[in-house]
Amino acid sequence: MQTDPNERPGAGGDDDAVMADVDALTRQLDQYETKLAEMREVMLRERAELENQRKRLQRDLEQARRFANEKLLGDLLPVLDSLERGLALEGSDYGGLRGGVELTLRELSRVIDGNGLKVVDPLGQPFDPERHQAMSMVPSAEHQPNTVVAVMQKGYVLNDRLLRPALVAVSKAPGS
Repeated sequence: MQTDPNERPGAGGDDDAVMADVDALTRQLDQYETKLAEMREVMLRERAELENQRKRLQRDLEQARRFANEKLLGDLLPVLDSLERGLALEGSDYGGLRGGVELTLRELSRVIDGNGLKVVDPLGQPFDPERHQAMSMVPSAEHQPNTVVAVMQKGYVLNDRLLRPALVAVSKAPGS
C-alpha cells in the first residue's frame, strides 16, 4: 500500500474533529442569529409602543388644553343667563335692576370661589409688594406708614398664585 506523500498520518481524525467543531459553531451561530432576530423584533415592537404612547399623550394633552375651562364656563352660564334676563327687562325700575345685579354678583362670586379664585382686598392691611401694586402714597396721621388706605381695584389669587395685584394707595407719615 502506498501512502500519499501529502497526507499526514492520522489526519482523517483531525478533519472529523474540525468538521464537528465547524458544525457546532454553525449551529451556535444560527441560534445567535435567531436570538438577534427575536431581539430586533422586540425592540421594534417596543419602539412602536413608545411612539404610540407619545402620540396618545400628545392627543390627551391637547384635549386637556382645549377643555380645561369647561367646568368654569359651565358654572358661568347661569351668571350669563341672569345678566341677559336683566337686560331684557323693560322699564325704569332701578331698584329691581340693582337687586338683580346684586344677585348676579353673588352668583358670580360663588362661581369664582368654587374655582379657586380668591379676592385680594387689602384695605387696612400692611402693604405687600408681592400682592399689591402701589398707585399713590397718601400722607395719613390715622394709619401706620405703609398701610393700605384705599383700594382702587381688587386683586385676585388663583390657587395661591397671584393672578392680578390689587391697585392700592399706601399711607406715609405726614410731612414726608
